[in-house]
Amino acid sequence: MLVKDMMVWIWLGVVALSVFVEAATLTLVSIWFAAGALCATFAAYAGASLTAQLLIFVVVSIAACAAVRPLAKRFVAPHVVPTNADRLLGCEARVTEDIDNEGPTGAVYVDGKTWTARSADGQRLPAGTVVEIEGMEGVKLIVRSRAAVGERA
Repeated sequence: MLVKDMMVWIWLGVVALSVFVEAATLTLVSIWFAAGALCATFAAYAGASLTAQLLIFVVVSIAACAAVRPLAKRFVAPHVVPTNADRLLGCEARVTEDIDNEGPTGAVYVDGKTWTARSADGQRLPAGTVVEIEGMEGVKLIVRSRAAVGERA
């Protein structure tokens, strides 16, 4: 078997391996190597030197990645939609039902809705207290008194 024929089969193997890895991972990492290896396959078939084949492989792989990856990421990447927690974190709320973690009772009013709430530090917070939302566990907001927030800063 000629070296030229052997290199054609090696490059076709790289193409197949790259496509297989891409199909298994769907991370847009190895498909660029498949494009480069395919071009190197044509170069090997045309009788190009090993150095030229490697150069073609590297250049085409980098060019394919640089040209197509930004477009592909936009269509493949999931669109991140903010959740209620993202929107409410750091917001100010008013306690509408005494917050007592031991009770367990408590509610706050924020963004036009009443939410079940718990104190972040276990402090009992009476109705009417202004609080800041620090987190969310399930459907419960975790809050801290605005006065306590000021002390931490």
